[in-house]
Amino acid sequence: MGGDTVRADLIAGITVALVLIPQSMAYAQLAGLPAYYGLYAAFLPVLIGALWGSSSQLGTGPVAVVSLLTAATVAQFAEIGSDKFIGLAIMLAFLVGVFQLLLGIFRLGAIVNFLSHPVIVGFTNAAALIIAFSQLSKIFGVSMERSESFLVDIWNVIMQIGSTHIPTLLFGITAFAIMLFFKKKYPKLPGVLIAVAITILVSWLINFQAPEGMGGKVVGEIPQGLPSFNMPTFSMDIFWEMVVSAMVISLIGFMEAISVAKAMAAKTKERIDPNQELIGQGLANIAGSMTHAYPASGSFSRSAVNLNAGAITGMSSVYTAVIVMITLLFLTPLLYHLPEAVLAAVIMMAVFGLINFKAVKHAWQISKHDGMAAIVTFVATLGFAPHLEKGILIGAGLAIVLYLYRTMKPRIAILGRYKDGTLRDIQIHPDLPTSDKIVAIRFDGSLYFANVSYFEDAILGAVSDKPNAKYVLVVGDGINQLDASGEEVLHQLNDRLRENGIILIFSGLKRQILEVLQHSGLKASIGKENIHATEDMALEYIYKQLGDDLELDLNYRLLKPAEV
Repeated sequence: MGGDTVRADLIAGITVALVLIPQSMAYAQLAGLPAYYGLYAAFLPVLIGALWGSSSQLGTGPVAVVSLLTAATVAQFAEIGSDKFIGLAIMLAFLVGVFQLLLGIFRLGAIVNFLSHPVIVGFTNAAALIIAFSQLSKIFGVSMERSESFLVDIWNVIMQIGSTHIPTLLFGITAFAIMLFFKKKYPKLPGVLIAVAITILVSWLINFQAPEGMGGKVVGEIPQGLPSFNMPTFSMDIFWEMVVSAMVISLIGFMEAISVAKAMAAKTKERIDPNQELIGQGLANIAGSMTHAYPASGSFSRSAVNLNAGAITGMSSVYTAVIVMITLLFLTPLLYHLPEAVLAAVIMMAVFGLINFKAVKHAWQISKHDGMAAIVTFVATLGFAPHLEKGILIGAGLAIVLYLYRTMKPRIAILGRYKDGTLRDIQIHPDLPTSDKIVAIRFDGSLYFANVSYFEDAILGAVSDKPNAKYVLVVGDGINQLDASGEEVLHQLNDRLRENGIILIFSGLKRQILEVLQHSGLKASIGKENIHATEDMALEYIYKQLGDDLELDLNYRLLKPAEV
């Protein structure tokens, strides 16, 4: 490793640490934990994720959405901030890590594809709004009750705005102003850290926390030193109830991490291995759970900071972890007077970038079904909050149902002969001649249990429209899959047509379809002479078989290949 690389990674590592330290404390509070647990999640997971993952610039650690999901999951079983709550959050990190590690080891990274992009868009927008609204009570300095309805809780907060603690509100507004100023004017400077440093100093000078002072809430005492190393405590009575939530958090956290990694790889030309990244994230969470960390993932904002600061290798994250370690060992007393309203402002600033309603509109424009999945996920996530996993499970389930619905009735085209000799859809070209003896049909979809009856009905319907038909040509270029249900119906359809003196012909079948036909014995039943590589070869064979009978077809000249 050259000196230039070490220097670049060191600068990037320090830069990310200046963002990570205040951000991690804010996210810990979002997760319902004391602020310093964010520092624990910003220590070992950052180190392990960098050493074992496949991306050189991905910044692992606390992130907003996973923090919110952690709070939503654990709050079902323990009071927020209690010792039991903390223990369950740490156990959750272990479960998330194990699930991610197993997916990586067994190379099942593709499972995240079950969470489609529109579902993630809907969920992310809803989660960003929930995160932002959840911080309002800290910005205004009022209380927020936790119930089974997040929307009711927020309404109760709004009803208390008349009781706003003005000094707390001023700290929140000041933090916003400082961060916005540096983001616009000096984006390369750590605006978050500067806002934190200034507000800590002011809080200390005006005695913000003390009853005889302003009486505002601050972070308070942070235990000095590194977290102890031990296995998380398991509560077996609720273990299985947390497993589903752990799986959801694993997938959402990994989707965020891999999306960031791929986006950066497009710029750095680095090859990203999703399964190796799963292993890295899994080990990061397992190791984190042994040092009192809650679930972590790859961060959009810090990864961007890392890349823009010039990080070349994963050592930049190692340097970041070292700076967090130094903070835990020596600098925690400096954070005592940090107002909680400032941490709330840090969270809100971070999640504003996650709100993207244009992506929902775009999904709707591309496909009404995708737009519907995004909207339903958004509404369900808001409606079921704080049980966020229900929202994304509903969205994922709807996306799968809509996919099955779309594939139940794929496009089926009755074909006529075009003047250039090709077969084309008569719905698009209604003047094309068709043959009384030949039914040519194209099926644009896989043949599987959900749509095979539709395929059968289409064939039989087309045959009934041509009572003199002798051959049915299925142009199978668009058939990518054939399952057992499809094979069975094809078998029955072939027998039924033969009983009525009609021969079933296929053209353009892909290798995987031919293998199914071979293994099932259906190829022998259809007859290998009736399976052709191209539609022209199939038609030429049909013309030879028809012979004199073809002369009776008034349109045969237009149906025969161009060279005939």
